[in-house]
Amino acid sequence: MSSSHRDAQAPWPRSEPSALTPGSEQAEIREAIRGVLAKYSTIEQVRASADSAHGYSVELWKRLVDDMSVTAMAVPEESGGLGFGMVELGIILEECGRALVVEPVYQHAAVGVRAMMEAGDPDLLDDVLAATTIAAVSALSAESDDVEAERTGDGWVLSGQVRYVVGGGAADVLVVSARCSDGVALFGVPAKSSSALHDRRVVDSTRRQEDMAFDRAPATLLVPADRAGDASARIQDVATLALACENTGLADALLQMTLEHVKTRQQFGRPIGSFQAIKHRLADMLIELERARSAARYAAAVHDEDPDGARLAIAVAGAVCSDAAVHAAYEAVQLHGGVGFTWEHAAHSYFRRVLGNEALQGDSRAHRARIADLLAV
Repeated sequence: MSSSHRDAQAPWPRSEPSALTPGSEQAEIREAIRGVLAKYSTIEQVRASADSAHGYSVELWKRLVDDMSVTAMAVPEESGGLGFGMVELGIILEECGRALVVEPVYQHAAVGVRAMMEAGDPDLLDDVLAATTIAAVSALSAESDDVEAERTGDGWVLSGQVRYVVGGGAADVLVVSARCSDGVALFGVPAKSSSALHDRRVVDSTRRQEDMAFDRAPATLLVPADRAGDASARIQDVATLALACENTGLADALLQMTLEHVKTRQQFGRPIGSFQAIKHRLADMLIELERARSAARYAAAVHDEDPDGARLAIAVAGAVCSDAAVHAAYEAVQLHGGVGFTWEHAAHSYFRRVLGNEALQGDSRAHRARIADLLAV
């Protein structure tokens, strides 16, 4: 349910966030998005869209924006959004993972929109919510972005290089961290002003990444240096939480396709799913999936009540959901036998997405290191 509909009387902190228990409104969101994706995001359509010029289906993206309001889902009503939160957007992201969606829901609707909310530019946010401007976010630290910002008479120019930008080639505006005289600030730079663009060869062909260079490209200051650190941390939190939700959907899809396979694949005259060893492995996959769902949903619910206080829960979700997706991917490939290793089978594409997600936000060890830092242990 929307933040305006949630219980506002119970004080924070409390043992259980009010948005933790799913309601009928959230069930309707899940049913609606699952129906759309079942029709327009089959594995054949996913692979065809990934090979297209944009790297995704423009038609499906328009449906997701116009009919499902994925860009406006977690934006307050006063800013032009629907007034829901990360719990509801998390449902969208989970279902997108389940369907292996290639449209820019993660990089634009979740991370890009959050970056524009931090910027506080209403006109730019309106364009991003309407998806007339597609946003991509590069690495949010000076250690990853090698960019210098220089003030000119009428604004700023950027020079340098950003790497591993998800969806950078299809974006209109790129959010970049750059060094300036005041420190590290966040800037918006038109993607078309890139002086060089290199498509990276990545393990997950359904999610493109680019390296981009800029040579005195005109830029807009989005978040000044004195606020950029906190803004970057909040954007990074949303990115981690978004992938945690997507990984939950990936684990769900992998479990379901594996379950269907072991019901029909026979050996010694009986389905292999009837063997005790197979049952135990499937049970382990289910346990990991339920842990991931709980961790992701809890982190999203805490984030909706206190974004800055949700950092530990988000790091836990990052670790748990990554583990669940990796475990499900390896088990799915193995339990499918030889066919699971072939490109023709859907499990192969899901396996690659899981590995690609590890590269984007780090594996479970990286998230656990973050947990240790947060707990000062």
